[in-house]
Amino acid sequence: MDLAIVGAGRVGTSLAVLWRRVGHRIVAVAGGPATPERAARFLPGVPVADAVGAATGAEIVVIATPDAVIATVGAVGSASAVVHASGATALDALDAAASVGATTLSVHPLQTCPTVEAAVEAIPGASFAVTALDEEGHALGERLARDAGGHPFRIADERKPLYHAAAVFASNYVVTVTALAEELERAAGVPDPVAALTPLQDATLANVRRVGAAEALTGPAVRGDAITLQRNLEALAEHVPDAVRPYVTLADLALALAERSGRVPPRGREAVEEVLVRWR
Repeated sequence: MDLAIVGAGRVGTSLAVLWRRVGHRIVAVAGGPATPERAARFLPGVPVADAVGAATGAEIVVIATPDAVIATVGAVGSASAVVHASGATALDALDAAASVGATTLSVHPLQTCPTVEAAVEAIPGASFAVTALDEEGHALGERLARDAGGHPFRIADERKPLYHAAAVFASNYVVTVTALAEELERAAGVPDPVAALTPLQDATLANVRRVGAAEALTGPAVRGDAITLQRNLEALAEHVPDAVRPYVTLADLALALAERSGRVPPRGREAVEEVLVRWR
């Protein structure tokens, strides 16, 4: 297939690299000021143009811009299909393309893409959310996902924000919480917090894969260990007071998960709740 990439940033460029490897032709790319250098490095020989120019002659236009500008790209060129790569934006962002007869759909790799190099390595094997209005669109989206090395699944248009929120929890907020843990370990005097925490996090995720989140949960909340929670919170209040609120919020969630799975002792649950109430 002949593809144009509008928004050739980390995600758009990495997908183009993967599609090109399996024989698709990238007719052109469009993007911001860094696009010419990025294209020369990762997509040698592919011309750089504006959005309309990139779409000229493309069978499929893939829009990988920030969500807020997807709709402004509109119906570009005479492509038979226009695809956006957002996990949260609905298909009505492509109404301009649909109004001129293009098939519209979205294909979102469920993977973190901090750099093009990392994304090209990580996307193969990842799951892809595919949303379309009909079987033709779903078939195209599933083909594009598989051609990038992914495993497609279908998701309803109205459920995309919920799906994307889950991805934010699973990736972005893991990074955010890790940064906070790193800060606390430094305050405690741990010389290399990332090196110390990484084996713990690796083992935790391995346990989740093996037995599920509820059974993998450990720590003071699931044990009903109110004394440890109190000591943790006192230390946070003294050394990193901004960490008290997120600690209490996450302890509440951990306690609820433990209770749903029947793992927290009733007396322990009551003791933990008494501590948390005092710190809310």
